[in-house]
Amino acid sequence: MEMPTRSVVPGQGGGPLSGLLVADFSRVLAGPYATMLLADLGAEVIKVESPGGDETRTWMPPTRGETSTYFLGVNRNKRSIALDLRTEAGTVAARELARRADVVIENFMPGTLAKYGLDFDSVTAENPAVVYASISGFGSRAGSHVPGYDLMVQAISGLMSLTGDPTDEPYRAGISVFDVMAGNHAAIGILAALRHRDATGRGQHVEVNLLSSALSGLVNHSSAYVAGGTVPYRMGNAHPSVFPYEPFPTADRDLIVAAANDGQFRRLCEVLGIPGTADDPRFAHNKDRTERRAELRPLLVERLATRGAAEWFEALVAAGVPAAPINTIDGGFAMAERFGLDPVVEVGDGERAVPMARHPITFSTTPARYELPPPELDEHGPELRKWLATPRASHAAKEDVRG
Repeated sequence: MEMPTRSVVPGQGGGPLSGLLVADFSRVLAGPYATMLLADLGAEVIKVESPGGDETRTWMPPTRGETSTYFLGVNRNKRSIALDLRTEAGTVAARELARRADVVIENFMPGTLAKYGLDFDSVTAENPAVVYASISGFGSRAGSHVPGYDLMVQAISGLMSLTGDPTDEPYRAGISVFDVMAGNHAAIGILAALRHRDATGRGQHVEVNLLSSALSGLVNHSSAYVAGGTVPYRMGNAHPSVFPYEPFPTADRDLIVAAANDGQFRRLCEVLGIPGTADDPRFAHNKDRTERRAELRPLLVERLATRGAAEWFEALVAAGVPAAPINTIDGGFAMAERFGLDPVVEVGDGERAVPMARHPITFSTTPARYELPPPELDEHGPELRKWLATPRASHAAKEDVRG
């Protein structure tokens, strides 16, 4: 697939996905998160927006200046073009973009794009090598008519039945966890399909839906039901199969303690100054501790109440016992900074520079890039429309076009 010239897409080259053109017809979270991951790794992502823009541009507060931080969080390293698919000019430009792309990704209701000639069958007829990724809430079969919002999937999948205190109402997770999970699954699927295309020259349709991502992501709870016939229930912060593995009060605030095996439990007891507890036959093995958590927990709480969470954290981690203070988001970034993870990066230059969370993957040779701040609506529209209206370069000239 030929790429825009460098005047349209500066910074091209570099990153493991350099040379790939992604036509991004997605919006809100799952699709934009997937395409941001690809863009960070070198893919050239063209974000196609309606004239009104991605919905998350209006999801505020909070804001940075007048821009939604929700939108900023998942849209760096992309170029925006506004196309009205209800007009001939808009659909012509969109089809041409899809014809030139290596990857097309969309998260419309299944079947919606067919009326614009942008569905998988239409696009692949013109571009048989394209990897076409679709993200939906409940798949393209019997659930295709159901809107795909993360909160709905948290409810339908059973996650909310597992979240919260057993004596209280179900709770949603604090983030749109299945949107993020589906975005990751979409990125994995796209990369796998590109690998297949490299070997065969043929693209394919990659389909991801939030409910399937959720049922896979419920891991041990899904297995408890599918393999064991057990329906898990809400246990607050407790773990159904391991103890201690939950928050405990200290002299100032709660601390997570996760002694998941016998050796860790013995070291925990040593640090707490109750070494004999590890030899008590009631608590000798994880199964025993889990069954007798009501007897064991008060013994641990009594000792943990003698010091603060930060002090216990240092002592327990030094002894090889998993522990963690319960931070707010600022504390999480501070801890990442302390650990040398450099969690915040500046994306863009000058007044347009935006601080953002670092890409989660580190490469020894082809690091992630942080070149383009999240775009203004249609920021790159004029140059992209001009490029799309220009006849495609000949096969022999493609290397020059790619720079």
